[in-house]
Amino acid sequence: MTSAAKSPYAGYRFPAEVISHAVWLYFRFPLSLRTVEEMLAARGIVVSHETVRRWALKFGQAFANRIRRRLPQAGDKWHLDEVAVKIAGVKHWLWRAVDQAGMVLDVLVQRRRDKRAAKRLLRKLLKRQCRAPRVMVTDKLPSYGAAKGEVMPSVEHRRHRGLNNRAENSHQPTRRRERQMKRFKSAGQAQRFLSAHDQVNNLFHLHRDHVTAVQYRAARARAFEVWAEISGVAAAA
Repeated sequence: MTSAAKSPYAGYRFPAEVISHAVWLYFRFPLSLRTVEEMLAARGIVVSHETVRRWALKFGQAFANRIRRRLPQAGDKWHLDEVAVKIAGVKHWLWRAVDQAGMVLDVLVQRRRDKRAAKRLLRKLLKRQCRAPRVMVTDKLPSYGAAKGEVMPSVEHRRHRGLNNRAENSHQPTRRRERQMKRFKSAGQAQRFLSAHDQVNNLFHLHRDHVTAVQYRAARARAFEVWAEISGVAAAA
């Protein structure tokens, strides 16, 4: 098999650099598909917003999976929270888990906000992280305690609304994207988009307020290097 056949970009009219940059713009910033189209046009790249959508759909999750494998192991303190989202006129619940550094561990869109839904989130987290946390922090929703008692009973559970600001704050980028996209069209679309969106943001989660300018720029450069590697641009250059 030739190297061209192995490339995920084989058969595309645009080079890897253009496709990966468009996907990065769409998932990294609160931009609409048409805004990404216009930003590319400003650089002399004429492509439709529908093409950008197809690129994001094909490459977004694949890039997110590679980012997940490249990032350091998550912390041992998990913050869990859920927020209501309206999808096609129906209330859904977006469940999210982050560690003590603010890195998103996983997201799950569900119709329910009960013990069964909480158990599904915990089991997904354990499968993905391959270990239980030292501490689990949630608000006072009883479903968390009931689910934890069955899935990981030995884990310390702290329940207090004020302790869970980190998880609550992690919903803010989602809210911005939800407004930009004029709401999600389906639960499946929301799950696919957020699964990729959160991992791209994890890669560029650089703690700018807690480091010097030199340290921030070095961390940003490393993040761009990882993005080039996982998107295949480095290999294709």
